[in-house]
Amino acid sequence: MRIWVIVLTAVLSLAGCAAGAGSDQPQIAVVTPYLANAATKDVITKFQRAAEAKGWEVTVTDTAGDFNRLNSEIQNAAARKPSAIVLGMGDPAQMGLGLRAARDADVPVFGIDVGLADGIVANVTSDNDDLGHKSAQALIDIVGKGAPVLVFTHDPHPGVRARTAAAKETLAAAGIVIVDSRHVAVPGPVEDAKKSMQDFLTAHPAPNAVKGVWAAWDEPAFGATQAIEEAGRDGIAVVGVDGQDFALAEIRKGGPFKATVRQDWAAIADRTVALIADNMGGKQPAEQEYKLPGQVLTG
Repeated sequence: MRIWVIVLTAVLSLAGCAAGAGSDQPQIAVVTPYLANAATKDVITKFQRAAEAKGWEVTVTDTAGDFNRLNSEIQNAAARKPSAIVLGMGDPAQMGLGLRAARDADVPVFGIDVGLADGIVANVTSDNDDLGHKSAQALIDIVGKGAPVLVFTHDPHPGVRARTAAAKETLAAAGIVIVDSRHVAVPGPVEDAKKSMQDFLTAHPAPNAVKGVWAAWDEPAFGATQAIEEAGRDGIAVVGVDGQDFALAEIRKGGPFKATVRQDWAAIADRTVALIADNMGGKQPAEQEYKLPGQVLTG
């Protein structure tokens, strides 16, 4: 009996050690509604790699555009008491219940490309005004002042709203006529933008009905490009935002997709990791929002 007690004690001790292994490592919970979006996946992957390189353990939860579930998943993450919660895009105005749970659990929340809200320690994003102005100017340089242009946007995302507003301001200053502004569904932005563009081209068969398409990110730009090519409509230029590899490949083909503005996702991911590390060490961010500039790419 004594031998079995000793053996059982040893086994339980080893099991306890195994269960506790890594328990001292910071736990980071990433929650996003937009992982199907190429840019979101890109920046979250970069964040995860940078965080894991520091020895942190990272979990990623995607709610596929379901904001009710998003709140539940933030609440679930807060209940686990991680070192930090990271919101991967989305509108914090729709995350009130989750942010409240994190605040009550004393879990710091950081944003990657979200808006500012009570309960978010810091948000790291691109300068969306800069993205909007630069991308709109790139389109103006191609189609000329006064041309008719179609806009694709997604209002539930605060960054997209901001860059769209900046783009419209720049387009208006050049006398550009925005013939329509269309919402793009997420998930499925390529397919949704393609269908929307097809519907527009069918309803407006005149060759000069539209000369340009400004898309708030690369996926709807790609969808619009596919529709334009399949319809055989020449003379329509498309500009996007993000600088994704598939967009650059499309631009190099020499078709309707003419330019994009790269977001520096690596720098955004690294800055978020640095802010979380500082927070763990008791240092608060100097700013609540960090904005990084974009770069125009035409090939």
